[in-house]
Amino acid sequence: MSLHLYFLRHGETIYSQTGGYCGDLDPDLTPEGVLMAEAFAKAHQSIPWTAIYVSPMKRTMATAQPLCDALGIEMQLRDGLKEIRYGKWEGQTQEYVKQNHLEDYIRWMTEPAWNAPTGGETAIQIASRASLVIAEIEEKYNAGNVLVVSHKATIRIILCNLLGIDLGRYRDRIDCPAAALSIVKFDVHGPLLQRLGDRSYLDDTLRSRPGT
Repeated sequence: MSLHLYFLRHGETIYSQTGGYCGDLDPDLTPEGVLMAEAFAKAHQSIPWTAIYVSPMKRTMATAQPLCDALGIEMQLRDGLKEIRYGKWEGQTQEYVKQNHLEDYIRWMTEPAWNAPTGGETAIQIASRASLVIAEIEEKYNAGNVLVVSHKATIRIILCNLLGIDLGRYRDRIDCPAAALSIVKFDVHGPLLQRLGDRSYLDDTLRSRPGT
Protein backbone atom coordinates (compact mmCIF):
# COMPACT_ATOMS: atom_id res chain seq x y z
CA MET A 1 0.00 0.00 0.00
CA SER A 2 1.24 3.48 -0.90
CA LEU A 3 0.92 6.85 0.79
CA HIS A 4 -1.71 9.12 -0.79
CA LEU A 5 -1.84 12.83 0.02
CA TYR A 6 -5.17 14.53 -0.60
CA PHE A 7 -4.69 18.29 -1.00
CA LEU A 8 -7.92 20.21 -0.36
CA ARG A 9 -8.26 23.95 -0.75
CA HIS A 10 -10.61 25.54 1.76
CA GLY A 11 -14.16 26.46 0.82
CA GLU A 12 -15.30 29.83 -0.41
CA THR A 13 -14.62 33.04 1.54
CA ILE A 14 -15.60 36.62 0.74
CA TYR A 15 -12.16 37.10 -0.79
CA SER A 16 -12.81 34.25 -3.22
CA GLN A 17 -15.60 36.47 -4.51
CA THR A 18 -13.91 39.90 -4.43
CA GLY A 19 -10.49 38.77 -5.63
CA GLY A 20 -8.76 40.70 -2.86
CA TYR A 21 -5.41 39.44 -1.59
CA CYS A 22 -5.96 37.26 1.47
CA GLY A 23 -3.09 35.46 3.18
CA ASP A 24 -2.63 36.46 6.82
CA LEU A 25 -6.21 37.72 6.94
CA ASP A 26 -8.48 35.23 8.66
CA PRO A 27 -12.01 35.38 7.21
CA ASP A 28 -14.71 32.82 7.89
CA LEU A 29 -16.20 30.66 5.18
CA THR A 30 -19.24 32.06 3.42
CA PRO A 31 -22.47 30.05 3.81
CA GLU A 32 -21.64 28.48 0.45
CA GLY A 33 -18.15 27.70 1.71
CA VAL A 34 -19.67 25.83 4.65
CA LEU A 35 -21.80 23.82 2.22
CA MET A 36 -18.64 22.96 0.27
CA ALA A 37 -16.99 21.64 3.45
CA GLU A 38 -20.06 19.59 4.30
CA ALA A 39 -20.24 18.19 0.77
CA PHE A 40 -16.59 17.13 0.94
CA ALA A 41 -17.12 15.32 4.22
CA LYS A 42 -20.21 13.53 2.95
CA ALA A 43 -18.50 12.42 -0.26
CA HIS A 44 -15.22 11.31 1.33
CA GLN A 45 -15.99 10.03 4.83
CA SER A 46 -15.92 6.41 3.65
CA ILE A 47 -12.21 6.70 2.79
CA PRO A 48 -10.00 5.09 5.47
CA TRP A 49 -8.22 8.26 6.56
CA THR A 50 -4.89 7.99 8.37
CA ALA A 51 -4.51 11.63 9.45
CA ILE A 52 -5.74 15.14 8.72
CA TYR A 53 -3.27 18.05 8.55
CA VAL A 54 -4.65 21.58 8.45
CA SER A 55 -3.45 25.17 8.18
CA PRO A 56 -4.36 26.93 11.46
CA MET A 57 -6.68 29.50 9.86
CA LYS A 58 -10.43 29.74 10.39
CA ARG A 59 -11.26 29.02 6.75
CA THR A 60 -9.17 25.84 6.60
CA MET A 61 -10.17 24.53 10.00
CA ALA A 62 -13.85 25.09 9.17
CA THR A 63 -13.34 23.17 5.92
CA ALA A 64 -11.79 20.19 7.72
CA GLN A 65 -14.20 20.20 10.68
CA PRO A 66 -17.17 18.33 9.13
CA LEU A 67 -14.96 15.40 8.14
CA CYS A 68 -13.18 15.40 11.51
CA ASP A 69 -16.56 15.39 13.27
CA ALA A 70 -17.87 12.55 11.11
CA LEU A 71 -14.80 10.39 11.73
CA GLY A 72 -13.80 11.42 15.23
CA ILE A 73 -10.31 12.34 13.99
CA GLU A 74 -8.48 15.33 15.49
CA MET A 75 -6.96 17.70 12.94
CA GLN A 76 -3.23 18.37 13.23
CA LEU A 77 -2.47 22.08 12.77
CA ARG A 78 0.74 23.14 11.01
CA ASP A 79 1.90 26.72 10.36
CA GLY A 80 3.80 25.49 7.32
CA LEU A 81 0.48 25.02 5.52
CA LYS A 82 -0.59 28.67 5.86
CA GLU A 83 -1.28 30.80 2.80
CA ILE A 84 1.29 33.12 1.23
CA ARG A 85 1.82 36.27 3.28
CA TYR A 86 0.85 39.23 1.11
CA GLY A 87 2.38 41.85 3.39
CA LYS A 88 1.15 45.34 2.51
CA TRP A 89 -1.17 43.90 -0.11
CA GLU A 90 -3.38 42.11 2.43
CA GLY A 91 -7.05 42.87 1.86
CA GLN A 92 -6.31 45.07 -1.16
CA THR A 93 -7.45 44.72 -4.75
CA GLN A 94 -5.20 44.17 -7.73
CA GLU A 95 -5.99 47.70 -8.90
CA TYR A 96 -4.85 49.17 -5.57
CA VAL A 97 -1.61 47.18 -5.64
CA LYS A 98 -0.85 48.31 -9.20
CA GLN A 99 -1.35 51.92 -8.20
CA ASN A 100 0.66 51.80 -4.97
CA HIS A 101 3.25 49.01 -5.41
CA LEU A 102 3.69 48.76 -9.16
CA GLU A 103 7.38 47.79 -9.27
CA ASP A 104 6.95 45.04 -6.69
CA TYR A 105 3.80 43.87 -8.48
CA ILE A 106 5.59 43.62 -11.82
CA ARG A 107 8.49 41.69 -10.28
CA TRP A 108 6.07 39.35 -8.47
CA MET A 109 4.05 38.69 -11.61
CA THR A 110 7.20 38.08 -13.64
CA GLU A 111 9.05 35.81 -11.20
CA PRO A 112 7.15 35.00 -7.98
CA ALA A 113 9.59 32.27 -6.97
CA TRP A 114 12.17 34.87 -5.97
CA ASN A 115 10.09 38.06 -5.67
CA ALA A 116 7.48 38.68 -2.98
CA PRO A 117 4.48 40.93 -2.54
CA THR A 118 5.59 44.06 -0.69
CA GLY A 119 6.58 42.79 2.76
CA GLY A 120 5.33 39.29 1.96
CA GLU A 121 6.66 35.86 0.98
CA THR A 122 8.23 34.34 -2.11
CA ALA A 123 7.21 30.97 -3.54
CA ILE A 124 10.63 29.66 -2.49
CA GLN A 125 9.90 30.56 1.14
CA ILE A 126 6.46 28.94 0.99
CA ALA A 127 7.87 25.77 -0.57
CA SER A 128 10.52 25.61 2.14
CA ARG A 129 8.09 25.77 5.07
CA ALA A 130 5.45 23.57 3.44
CA SER A 131 7.99 20.93 2.47
CA LEU A 132 8.79 20.39 6.15
CA VAL A 133 5.16 19.38 6.73
CA ILE A 134 5.18 17.03 3.73
CA ALA A 135 8.44 15.49 4.96
CA GLU A 136 6.90 14.99 8.41
CA ILE A 137 3.93 13.19 6.88
CA GLU A 138 6.15 10.97 4.73
CA GLU A 139 8.26 10.08 7.76
CA LYS A 140 5.31 9.26 10.00
CA TYR A 141 3.12 7.48 7.46
CA ASN A 142 4.67 5.30 4.78
CA ALA A 143 1.18 4.26 3.65
CA GLY A 144 -2.43 5.34 3.96
CA ASN A 145 -4.55 8.37 3.10
CA VAL A 146 -3.64 11.75 4.57
CA LEU A 147 -5.75 14.86 4.02
CA VAL A 148 -3.96 18.21 3.81
CA VAL A 149 -6.28 21.23 4.00
CA SER A 150 -4.53 24.39 2.88
CA HIS A 151 -4.78 27.40 0.56
CA LYS A 152 -4.73 28.31 -3.12
CA ALA A 153 -1.14 29.50 -3.57
CA THR A 154 0.32 27.11 -1.01
CA ILE A 155 -1.24 24.01 -2.58
CA ARG A 156 -0.15 25.06 -6.07
CA ILE A 157 3.40 25.64 -4.83
CA ILE A 158 3.48 22.29 -3.01
CA LEU A 159 2.29 20.49 -6.14
CA CYS A 160 4.88 22.24 -8.31
CA ASN A 161 7.60 21.35 -5.81
CA LEU A 162 6.55 17.68 -5.69
CA LEU A 163 6.17 17.35 -9.46
CA GLY A 164 9.32 19.18 -10.52
CA ILE A 165 7.53 22.19 -12.02
CA ASP A 166 9.25 25.59 -11.90
CA LEU A 167 7.98 27.32 -8.74
CA GLY A 168 7.87 30.61 -10.60
CA ARG A 169 5.12 29.18 -12.81
CA TYR A 170 2.78 27.96 -10.07
CA ARG A 171 0.03 30.38 -11.14
CA ASP A 172 0.45 29.40 -14.80
CA ARG A 173 0.53 25.62 -14.46
CA ILE A 174 -1.81 24.64 -11.59
CA ASP A 175 -5.45 25.65 -11.11
CA CYS A 176 -6.96 25.44 -7.62
CA PRO A 177 -10.47 26.87 -7.19
CA ALA A 178 -12.26 26.86 -3.86
CA ALA A 179 -12.78 23.36 -2.41
CA ALA A 180 -10.71 21.76 -5.18
CA LEU A 181 -9.13 18.38 -4.41
CA SER A 182 -5.84 17.10 -5.80
CA ILE A 183 -4.31 13.69 -5.03
CA VAL A 184 -0.65 12.69 -5.12
CA LYS A 185 0.48 9.10 -4.70
CA PHE A 186 3.95 8.38 -3.30
CA ASP A 187 5.58 5.17 -4.50
CA VAL A 188 9.00 3.87 -5.54
CA HIS A 189 9.13 6.29 -8.46
CA GLY A 190 8.31 9.35 -6.35
CA PRO A 191 5.23 11.59 -6.35
CA LEU A 192 2.58 10.78 -8.97
CA LEU A 193 -0.28 13.22 -9.60
CA GLN A 194 -3.48 11.19 -9.78
CA ARG A 195 -6.09 13.93 -9.61
CA LEU A 196 -5.97 17.71 -10.02
CA GLY A 197 -8.51 20.34 -9.01
CA ASP A 198 -11.42 17.92 -8.69
CA ARG A 199 -14.74 19.43 -7.61
CA SER A 200 -17.03 16.76 -9.01
CA TYR A 201 -18.36 16.07 -5.51
CA LEU A 202 -19.98 19.53 -5.43
CA ASP A 203 -23.42 20.13 -6.88
CA ASP A 204 -23.82 22.34 -9.94
CA THR A 205 -24.77 25.40 -7.89
CA LEU A 206 -21.62 25.30 -5.78
CA ARG A 207 -19.37 24.46 -8.73
CA SER A 208 -20.69 27.44 -10.65
CA ARG A 209 -19.96 29.98 -7.91
CA PRO A 210 -18.15 32.93 -9.56
CA GLY A 211 -14.59 33.86 -8.62
CA THR A 212 -13.73 30.68 -6.76
